[in-house]
Amino acid sequence: MEINLAGIKLKNPIIMASGTYGYGEEFKNFYEPKILGAISSKGITRHPKRGNEGIRIWETPSGILNSIGLENPGVEEFVKEKIHSMQKLGTEIFVNLGGNTIEEYIESTKILNNYEFAAIELNISCPNVKEGGMAFGMDKDSAAKVVREVMKVTNKKVFVKLSPNAGDIVGIAKSVEAEGATGLSLINTILGMAIDFDREEIVFKNTYAGLSGAAVKPIALRMVHQIARAVDIPIIGMGGITNYKDVLEFLMAGATAVEIGTYNFMNPNAGAEIISDLEKYLEEKNKNIRDYIKKLV
Repeated sequence: MEINLAGIKLKNPIIMASGTYGYGEEFKNFYEPKILGAISSKGITRHPKRGNEGIRIWETPSGILNSIGLENPGVEEFVKEKIHSMQKLGTEIFVNLGGNTIEEYIESTKILNNYEFAAIELNISCPNVKEGGMAFGMDKDSAAKVVREVMKVTNKKVFVKLSPNAGDIVGIAKSVEAEGATGLSLINTILGMAIDFDREEIVFKNTYAGLSGAAVKPIALRMVHQIARAVDIPIIGMGGITNYKDVLEFLMAGATAVEIGTYNFMNPNAGAEIISDLEKYLEEKNKNIRDYIKKLV
């Protein structure tokens, strides 16, 4: 079950996705987080964010729409109150980092340099407020620029989380690889919309929201496969994973590890069950998890 993810040794390829597992403590009543390969923290920004007003979660067929708005305590409060408890969970920690300006990314990265954890998961789906609000990850030049500046100041490995809403996600993947990114994680949520039929109103105050869950799996698999054929750095795949078969499919499509997200809301024992089922399957087949990585690329 062990894998090597760009020099990070994980006891298995199962990582809990940012925003779906809190800071790890919340799931201790269900199983010990130490059995996981890693945990990606709730998204952190330079300054505290209150998040979006109004409805934040809306169920859809085979998934959910979310409009959380990156509610978080800010990086200074995170390193003061949260990171130490995460370090005691017995698994590797990824810190998911966002920002509204390149300066915010740089400042946060410098603060995080002083703390021990496995890697930064760089969320480039945040709006670039200095350039009209378009997300950094929507354009390969802006994506490359933020990665370039973060790589200049970090002492951590950096996995860039890509947005499926970009027109040329393969081009963006190649551009951040060229700037020295350690690896990639994909996909982030797909832009969607919901209407409250009874009230005849748009559900979300921001109109559009992020779709995740089983509904997005075929799209996520396709994007992982396309990018795995175009880059040489490792990929963390995610999008609609609900069982051990999904895990192996993402590995075969080109991922080295996977993240479990929305399924944590449906089944709080998701991590433990998927790891157990995956281990049993590999034992029955007398296989190593590494036998599946990039098998179909």
